[in-house]
Amino acid sequence: MKKNSITLIGVNFYPEDSAIGLYSTQMVEYLSKFYNVDVITGYPYYPEWEIRSDYKNRGRFLEEKKGSINIYRYKQYVPKKPSFKNRIFHLLDWTLGSIRNIFKIKNSDLIICVVPFTSSIVLGLFMAKIRGAKVWVHIQDFEFDAAVESGLAGEQRGIKSKLFNGLFWLEKKLLNKATIVSSISYGMIKKLESKTNRPTYFFPNWVDENFIDPSKYKQHKLMQSDKFKILYSGNIGAKQDWNFFIKVVDFFKENSEIEFIIVGAGAKKDWLIENTKEYKNIKHYMPVEYKTLPDLLCSANLHILFQKNDVIDTVMPSKLLGMMASAVPSIVTGSLESEVAKVFDKSKGGLFFDSDAFEKVIESIKKLASDNNTSRNMGINARVYIIEKFSSSKVLESFQEKIEQILSKEN
Repeated sequence: MKKNSITLIGVNFYPEDSAIGLYSTQMVEYLSKFYNVDVITGYPYYPEWEIRSDYKNRGRFLEEKKGSINIYRYKQYVPKKPSFKNRIFHLLDWTLGSIRNIFKIKNSDLIICVVPFTSSIVLGLFMAKIRGAKVWVHIQDFEFDAAVESGLAGEQRGIKSKLFNGLFWLEKKLLNKATIVSSISYGMIKKLESKTNRPTYFFPNWVDENFIDPSKYKQHKLMQSDKFKILYSGNIGAKQDWNFFIKVVDFFKENSEIEFIIVGAGAKKDWLIENTKEYKNIKHYMPVEYKTLPDLLCSANLHILFQKNDVIDTVMPSKLLGMMASAVPSIVTGSLESEVAKVFDKSKGGLFFDSDAFEKVIESIKKLASDNNTSRNMGINARVYIIEKFSSSKVLESFQEKIEQILSKEN
């Protein structure tokens, strides 16, 4: 019999099968082997920013089960255009609507609050007070920092500057009330330690090497051409440098041997399609079924991820794990001070450049497209490194051991 109960609070969860929703689901499925688990979440909407068709006609509140896991949903407002202002309404609606679901869970010894949203901590602390539980805050993304650094929040002046100062103050107050706080990269842990005096824990995202296995993949139907296929798969949002990407596509527009394939959805997808419609060397597709993702990733010749220089440690892209596990080399841009830059330096599994290094990126694409041996060795290095450091079994076993330590401690 399972003696302890755990509650996860986070807006993204099953059946979302990418990004935070995927990791929260896999985490909870693992924990359900040892504990009674409840989940307070929203209706699935990401990355399309639209509530899934099979959930649209359901009521405002919904209770479901996934195996032994109890799921309590609130149908949150989802903006068609996820601007900064609309995201605030999105956050507030889900947070306020989810209060009712807290009272449906009668027992909880540990509450795991997944950020974003930071407001999930508010829900977790409130629930902890009425249920006598401990609170674990897990940060997948510092949403306030990311909003500022990606430019989503606009220029920080006047009232807006005071607003963000207030949000950062509130963030610090909430984090300091937690039992423990964790995040997904060492750079983010360092940032976390500047925001709170609570104990920290390195809890990276993970990859299932048996799921993404290049030795048993089949050529994906979207990747059937004989050209050198450069793939971006994931959220199409403000954190990526799409202007840089278009510049690269433009450079190779007369090269009939190279094509760019974009698979994903997100706030910038329509913009990207509109701004690349003149190019014949690029194809756009919606996200593939999760079960076919390994085939997609392993069918590429090169992965790309172009990030902005000013997004340093607030984001450790989870898509990087799948890219590297596919044994296909990657070219990534961003700040040379970032966690990702350190991963590439250690792994020798790809190439990392400053966001302004256009010529280096072009020359690297040319070299990898013409040098199969270098490309193959780089891909092998990537997979070996990522399995050694981020395999799901290692990460989740260590996580469960840490939970046991926390549950065994007196308040």
